[in-house]
Amino acid sequence: MKKVTLKLTALVMLLGGTITVSYAQNKINVVTSAVPFLRISPDARSGGMGDVGIATTPDANAAFANIARTPFATSKVGVAVNYTPWLRDLSVNDVFLASLAGYYKLDEQQAISLGLRYFKLGSIQFTDAAGNDLNEYKPREFAIDLGYSRKLSAKNSLGIAIRYINSNLASGTFGGTTYKAGSSVAGDLHFYHHGAKENGQGLNWGLTLSNLGSKISYSSDAQKDFIPANLGLGLAYTKVFDEANKITLALDLNKLLVPTAPAITGTPAVDDENLKAYRDRGVVSSWLKSFGEGGGASEEFQEINIAVGAEYWYNNQFGFRAGYFYENPNKGNRKYFTVGAGVKYSVAALNFSYVFPTGSGTSRIPLSNTYRFGLVFDFMNGK
Repeated sequence: MKKVTLKLTALVMLLGGTITVSYAQNKINVVTSAVPFLRISPDARSGGMGDVGIATTPDANAAFANIARTPFATSKVGVAVNYTPWLRDLSVNDVFLASLAGYYKLDEQQAISLGLRYFKLGSIQFTDAAGNDLNEYKPREFAIDLGYSRKLSAKNSLGIAIRYINSNLASGTFGGTTYKAGSSVAGDLHFYHHGAKENGQGLNWGLTLSNLGSKISYSSDAQKDFIPANLGLGLAYTKVFDEANKITLALDLNKLLVPTAPAITGTPAVDDENLKAYRDRGVVSSWLKSFGEGGGASEEFQEINIAVGAEYWYNNQFGFRAGYFYENPNKGNRKYFTVGAGVKYSVAALNFSYVFPTGSGTSRIPLSNTYRFGLVFDFMNGK
């Protein structure tokens, strides 16, 4: 029963919507969206560095963070596979995120990319009001990306991607409402500045606009929820000490382009009307309004998630990583440290990352003890 309850809670959260809870001395206003799995980095290398990835050195996993990095990859072909058991700290054993990504450089100026994310949410037993079993369902979500990137100059590049999203969380008719799989189409626009020298030392930075697309609906009542449109800025500086030693320091800042939901008034009729008006907003206008709502500039800064990470390589063969992720307490309060390691041999690299347990009791984050595994293959290196 405990596992079922946990999974049902996770399902409600993944269905989307916005949570607004007010306290006497502290206001919690967590802006959430549908298909939040698109905000999870599947990359094991990124996972060891606090989930940075916008401006780090390019590999096949750039498909999930910033495909504009791809034309600067040293290999002509790259493939990456990642696997992440999810919510292990909640004793859930059948939830995982898997991904597959790859790129092919058409020439030294341009590349095409492909990405696939698959999120399995275990199984859920539905019951009626009396607690009688109705049916069991196995929710799942996936997204398929196709991207194109091109150098604009010797140091700058641009990438665009289109994404198909499918979210199958429930099926059937309950309480007079018919539930179905939701789908959406979204696009990304990515920019990357490669400031590093030939030996790899220097400052790289990137700017991303992700998941710019239509709302998603799960039911026959035409209720639609925002998908997690996002604005990201990333910096990465690499210091090369000698031929065998180098270190990279990276910083990512991310902000959801989802407007803040109306505060709860306590009057059901008013709250229902306000929530309906919120959900009826246009997609494009919601991106702009996400900057001007929720309590002024201080509130907007609270909505920025901060990720910092470091990566050390010895002889370009053994890598060690650490990072930290911060989210404001009023906006979700996700705070965690990460570590990771990687080893390269010939055309293959194996990566591993781990999220340290954080908090205690009710403040313990469900991401604690999360680990990721990844394999990256680079073919035709230097060609």
